[in-house]
Amino acid sequence: MIKIYVLDNGGQWTHREWRVLRELGVSTEIKRNDVPIEDLQDADGLVLSGGAATIEYETFKLGKTGEYLEKMNIPILGICAGAQFMGLYYGGKVGRANVPEFGKVKVAILEKDELFKDLPNEIIAWESHNDEIKELPANFKLLASSESCRVQAFADPAKRRYGLQFHPEVEHTQYGRKIFQNFIDLCGT
Repeated sequence: MIKIYVLDNGGQWTHREWRVLRELGVSTEIKRNDVPIEDLQDADGLVLSGGAATIEYETFKLGKTGEYLEKMNIPILGICAGAQFMGLYYGGKVGRANVPEFGKVKVAILEKDELFKDLPNEIIAWESHNDEIKELPANFKLLASSESCRVQAFADPAKRRYGLQFHPEVEHTQYGRKIFQNFIDLCGT
């Protein structure tokens, strides 16, 4: 059975991420974001949850997430603040959103990589963010955008790193479970 840990960055929907993974048949647990890396060695994948941290100034609130990104050669999916931290960690830029997004937003899927396999070209996604990725790190490709937020999704398949600004774990996001299933499939390869 595939095992995916959800790292808790203080997000309001961390338990929903865990629940969706469990309902999709994954062995999953929520772990603190400062657990020793040895406690994660049996994982097939990690989800970096969202959180209230302002990533530009409060990276300390993401515990050992940088160490996990650096040393773990498994697929890692960052959601909201988790994605922002990932972008910043790999050399991108994060800052205050010109237009903070809260609620439903149309997201255009620009590239159908493994994460967006079998999805339509546009979905409605649920947003809850004041900050956003302003510039992608080198070697990461842009996967999805919205009218107000250029970087809604990004990936570096060679590193097996994926980021979503929106929240696939909430019911208001169309195809959220399919996105999680696609991530699970990546963890099984």
